[in-house]
Amino acid sequence: MLLGLALPTFGTDAHTEGIVHVSRVAEELGYDSLWTGDRVLAPRSPSAPYPSGDGAMPRTYENHMDPLTSLAFAAAHTSRVRLGTSTLNGLWHAPIMLARSLTTLDVLSHGRLDVGLGLGWMPDEYTAVGVPWEGRGARLEETLDILEAYWASEEFAHRGRLFTVPETVVGLKPEQRSGPPVLLAAFTPAGLRRVGRRAAGWLPVAMPLPALLRGWQSVVEEASRAGRDPEKLRMALRVNPTLTASKADPEQVPGAGTLGQYVDYARAAAEAGVHELFIDLGQTPATLEERVDMAGRFLEGVRKG
Repeated sequence: MLLGLALPTFGTDAHTEGIVHVSRVAEELGYDSLWTGDRVLAPRSPSAPYPSGDGAMPRTYENHMDPLTSLAFAAAHTSRVRLGTSTLNGLWHAPIMLARSLTTLDVLSHGRLDVGLGLGWMPDEYTAVGVPWEGRGARLEETLDILEAYWASEEFAHRGRLFTVPETVVGLKPEQRSGPPVLLAAFTPAGLRRVGRRAAGWLPVAMPLPALLRGWQSVVEEASRAGRDPEKLRMALRVNPTLTASKADPEQVPGAGTLGQYVDYARAAAEAGVHELFIDLGQTPATLEERVDMAGRFLEGVRKG
């Protein structure tokens, strides 16, 4: 199982030195990938509860950096690790602009980009960027159509229900010949079917493994129905640990637990067939150096297993 680490693009460590330090140390330690998330707002009173914990949005989100710019900066300070978004709210961008940005990043990183797209959870952010909250699924489908055409063709045009792209030459091509892998965050039946039909993989968040495997089975079955090879799909599991000083009840994991319990969870995920797992220590009340130390101990613990 591949192991990844989230960049400090939220909170007090979201600055030049933080990104450079974590990027370099992650590569030196032997991590396989670096990941960023995406926020544009931190409203005092969100219109929808945060989809985990007590429903309160983490305070670290009040300071947020642009995910793609941050990955480009990390690319300049690394040479091996892959660079992923978990997740980029792709619907906040015009598809043709998104295609240009993603392709540029893939070129600048020498083909190290993994594109993780999600739909977000807060209508306020859609209001702020002038995109309707309703019809997100259809908007994502058409966005994927444009990304695929941009990466596959020397010339293309698009006329859809939501977007029109006049016929154009596309000289900029990604380093990864068929385009960066696109993974989707999804939890509804329709979303899981979309992963199976047209994505390179699934981006779930940590949950009890039986539930995780049920979701993956839905993806695999839909891929088979669509005539795709399920063996070519991958699952990249995000873990946002809530660390406790003493061992949590096993039923609380992965919602909370010690670092050792999260190591055990990661080992079990590897045995269950998870292809990649990445940990985000950004919401842990610790200094940057303490988080780097935890990242090293986590990697060592999982790899020993």
